[in-house]
Amino acid sequence: MAKITIIIGKNNVNKDGLYPLRLRISKNSQEKHIGLNENVLPNQWSESTGRMHTKQTKKELNDKTISVHKNCIEINDNLSRQEIKAKEIIQDFDKNKIDWTLSQFEAAFLHKAKKGKVKLYFETLIQTLHDTDHTGNALRYASTLQMLCLFDKRINDRVFSEIDLAYVKAFDVFLQTPRVTTMVLKSGNVRTIQRKGCSGNTRKGYFRELRAVLNRAIQDKEASQTTYPFGKGGFIVAALEEETDKRYLPSAYLLKIKTTASSKWENEYARKLFLFSYFTYGMSFTDMARLTYDNIKRFENGQYLVFKRQKTKNSKKSASMKIKITDELNIIISDLCAIMTPVENYILPIVTIGGYSGRTLYNHIKGRLKKFDKYLIELSKELELDDVHITSYVSRHSMSMALQGNEVPREIISQILGHKDLETTNTYLDSFESSVIDQAVKVL
Repeated sequence: MAKITIIIGKNNVNKDGLYPLRLRISKNSQEKHIGLNENVLPNQWSESTGRMHTKQTKKELNDKTISVHKNCIEINDNLSRQEIKAKEIIQDFDKNKIDWTLSQFEAAFLHKAKKGKVKLYFETLIQTLHDTDHTGNALRYASTLQMLCLFDKRINDRVFSEIDLAYVKAFDVFLQTPRVTTMVLKSGNVRTIQRKGCSGNTRKGYFRELRAVLNRAIQDKEASQTTYPFGKGGFIVAALEEETDKRYLPSAYLLKIKTTASSKWENEYARKLFLFSYFTYGMSFTDMARLTYDNIKRFENGQYLVFKRQKTKNSKKSASMKIKITDELNIIISDLCAIMTPVENYILPIVTIGGYSGRTLYNHIKGRLKKFDKYLIELSKELELDDVHITSYVSRHSMSMALQGNEVPREIISQILGHKDLETTNTYLDSFESSVIDQAVKVL
């Protein structure tokens, strides 16, 4: 019969006068000790309970020689988890009818200690995504992990079984709470920033990534479905979504951008890129930047741009977009190339340095997007469109609303946008155009 106890190693004091806590496993009159990475003072430890003294036990024993460790509760919780883990290993051995040795137990215990660790799994996944050129996903997971580290001081030792409904609810409260963030600048100076609580849509993003990691971990047998905090009866991520203002241009403003050239090359460059996006079904800046002549395919009705959206290319049943290259698009491409010469095999002059790939290319395009948005602000001032905030994303919403305004069915708009369902498309569109509502209320 095997016996598991947690003991203090009295013969191994370190330079700070602390003694290690160990898991002792006994079987067939033999025993083995396994370190638990916890060091304590002898008067902080209770031999009878195999746990750290707490304020409550000190009070009950009325013993002034007892010292209470400031993290006694957390340490005791960790010790309980280690005991449970050891018992589960023995149960697995017995279930599989393995006449195990102490060395086999130690190997299984240490291996299991590495499995199921939330932070380690996050970091491994992030590195894999970077290595496989999924930089956007990697950065989103990294951002979620960074927020978890701010929320949970024990994230280094946290295992997936602890990410339960109570945990994610507490994380949600943390995200809503204003906080002070301290940053160390390259100069060495410390900068303190007062941050507001996260909006519903921002929180939705963090929980979406956390849920995706949990789902992966369950598939990889690193986590269990038993404590899964999402889904039916759990935390509803979709409930966090907040309706945002529709970011599209009025038809008169859109006409002005279409017909009014700028005398400044930066503004004209931004105007042409905006129109290219508009006429290619609201193509994102990232997708435009990555277009090469390999994306041009000839079909029965002419030449087409064929590509997968960066945002959804790795999702299940991701379909390619197919956009006909019209005379108007050809003119825009020629005009852009006259302003700036593209590098390598790129169609558009967005990427300005050749040889980039992976994270380097991602960061380069991100930098170019900032310049593009800056140029769009200058363009809106030049065209006296000061009461709207034009960004690279506005073209997609404007295109969608233009189609709806011309009574194109939403099912077709959804297909043009490359959406999988109408629910996503509806976030781009007003339920009714304001002119329809204005006409309706005239009866009041």
